[in-house]
Amino acid sequence: MIMFNSSKRYAVLNHIKTLDPVRDNQEIVFLVGAYEYPWLTQRALEFALFRTYAVPSISALLDQTGQFKQYGQRRYDDTSLIIAEIVEHGYDSERGRAAIKQMNRLHGRFNISNDDYLYVLSTFIYEPIRWHERYGWREIHEIERLASYHFWCEVGRRMGMKHIPPTYADFEAFNIAYEREHFRYTETNRRVGDATIAIFLGWFPKITQPFIRQVIYSLLDEPLREAFGYPRPARFFYVLSHRGLQFLRLLKRYTPPRKTPYTITNKPSRTYPFGYRIEQMGPIDKRG
Repeated sequence: MIMFNSSKRYAVLNHIKTLDPVRDNQEIVFLVGAYEYPWLTQRALEFALFRTYAVPSISALLDQTGQFKQYGQRRYDDTSLIIAEIVEHGYDSERGRAAIKQMNRLHGRFNISNDDYLYVLSTFIYEPIRWHERYGWREIHEIERLASYHFWCEVGRRMGMKHIPPTYADFEAFNIAYEREHFRYTETNRRVGDATIAIFLGWFPKITQPFIRQVIYSLLDEPLREAFGYPRPARFFYVLSHRGLQFLRLLKRYTPPRKTPYTITNKPSRTYPFGYRIEQMGPIDKRG
């Protein structure tokens, strides 16, 4: 694990500027996620996965398994931890390779199209970047954009994906076009979306859950919201959620930088309060 200890606000960025986005993509992605934007990156990846449930072929598969409805928190924790293993340790580390192997094993039981794989992969690149652009405490650097692209493309290759777009711009164009073509309402979208929101709401006191639900709706763009069939929230919630995130951006800009990395893999989760093994992750009816 890369350690970076400095009290200077732009020290991590200045170090990133000395790195190469192809050769050093694993280090750059770790520094951005663990030091610069840990909370924002985690939220962005949650919404990245949520976007994929608006594609009917993806939601139909998830709905068929019944896992999100019955074991939603475990599914969330498994996905979050597998991604974190790859990001925090690197795709070429022992733990990163084990996480990719487990992900391939779990997905290999289903008939998933290469394009659906590519779309999911693209959300891991572009959703965090878009969140950083909107709510990050500083401007994102081009090296960080390119490093994210190269990092996730390497993960995609190790998962056996074919025809990965050859440039950052090409992959972003694929991401946008795929959503325009495939986002449409289906009942499976709604069921998987509802099950996912239920996981988020479960983290808050019951009395606040109707309020939190409206905040979540306000963070969905129009095509995404319509693909789930969710109502348009009152303008109050748009203003509250976006102004709130902008306030956090301002606060972060003037607070001391992190001196130790924020990592997910060494913290207890709701499903695994006493630790976990990568190979145990997967559907509860198969893994127990």
